[in-house]
Amino acid sequence: MHVAVFAFPFGCHALALINLVQKLARAAQETQFSFLNTEKSNNSIFSASITSLPDNIKTYNVADGVPQSHVFSGDPIERVELFIKETPKNFKMALETAVAVTGQEISCLIADAFLSFSGSIAESLSIPWIPVWIPVPHSLSTHIYTDMIRQHYANSLGYGCSNSCGDGHDVELEEKTLEIPGLSELHIADLPVEVLPRDAQETPFSCLLGQIGNMVQKADTLVLNFYQELYPEPLLIDLKSKFSNLLNVGFISLSMPPPSLPPSTEDTTGCLSWLDSQKSKTVAYISFGTVVNIPRSEMEELAEALEESRTPFLWSLRENVRDCLPNGFLERTTMHGKVVPWAPQTQVLAHSSTGVFMTHCGANSVYESIANGVPMICRPFFADNKLNARLVADVWRIGERIDGGVFTKTGVARSLDLILQHEQGRRIRSRVQAIKELVLKASAPGGHATQAFKTLVEKMTLV
Repeated sequence: MHVAVFAFPFGCHALALINLVQKLARAAQETQFSFLNTEKSNNSIFSASITSLPDNIKTYNVADGVPQSHVFSGDPIERVELFIKETPKNFKMALETAVAVTGQEISCLIADAFLSFSGSIAESLSIPWIPVWIPVPHSLSTHIYTDMIRQHYANSLGYGCSNSCGDGHDVELEEKTLEIPGLSELHIADLPVEVLPRDAQETPFSCLLGQIGNMVQKADTLVLNFYQELYPEPLLIDLKSKFSNLLNVGFISLSMPPPSLPPSTEDTTGCLSWLDSQKSKTVAYISFGTVVNIPRSEMEELAEALEESRTPFLWSLRENVRDCLPNGFLERTTMHGKVVPWAPQTQVLAHSSTGVFMTHCGANSVYESIANGVPMICRPFFADNKLNARLVADVWRIGERIDGGVFTKTGVARSLDLILQHEQGRRIRSRVQAIKELVLKASAPGGHATQAFKTLVEKMTLV
């Protein structure tokens, strides 16, 4: 058996997918896996997160579409769209290389569901196609229903006019909810711009995501990076009606239960040793991923709130944006705060001193927080961040959205005080602990996620 795996090389997608592939490789040791991804993404995940792979996994680089000597504008979506323009020919070429190197024809194609063209490649090879949905399934539903959403809401909400036109559409967007099975608690304003473009302009990325609905016709089996226990029932029923084999295999980038923390002395970042010196459930861990650029004004407001409230904090902040901090902030907060360029996030969230996670609400960060029972303070920025924040704050009620959607000194201080000091914060912590227990039970032998993973292995290796 020779399984090819197509990765989407942005955000947490490739890392999540290679974690799934490692689990599959250990479960099906006679199967060869070829992991196809861009060189930049491969270098990133194999240098920082993964040091070794099972022997039955080989990695291959696909062209990223970036011209030589290209100068980037600073827009993070630019690299995505250059990559999209290179597909699917870059994957086809790498696939030919994988077959030549291994001497084995491809027997199954597993692909990030964002790469919907992979279904046609599998069809041309007469092999099974198993797409994997990395974000929350709620966002999958918004992409499946994109055409309906646009027909129902685009004209009435004034799309084609920017949100700054001041005619009240912002308020209407925020208040209007989705009439889609299982998404009734989500607001139109939570939708990614690719689902409902604000300026009526399609982009290569929105066109790619617009094809996701085609999976309903082509994919018999769909793998989700999620737990059956966390769905609203109408959403689960609706997705099961569209995919005959809906496999919720759990949080694929995480080990459940989370592994024990290593000795703090082995952590070269110093984060665990610093956390050891703090009181239980008192520290605010702050991280907004590797892509988000926080406006300077918000960075200053956040820093001022941390300094004035004297809340113990651990802040993972890239070196190239440290100059946005107020002058003297690092020196004045040295007794109750620590700023590092990178933190071992899963270990920080697992530490007993961590009391709250301030996050942009990327799916992977939300999952890591749930797996460790840590409440969240949400400041969403783009893509599916707003949708995830709505789930955290209003559906699961395991965190708070920041007041007004942007960082202000008073808003940050209020959220920190509520989560860390008040009875409402204790109730939030109790709910996230309860969800953590559901996830642990589903991941145990005999649990739904464990059974779904076994089914995936069977379907992947079925000749």
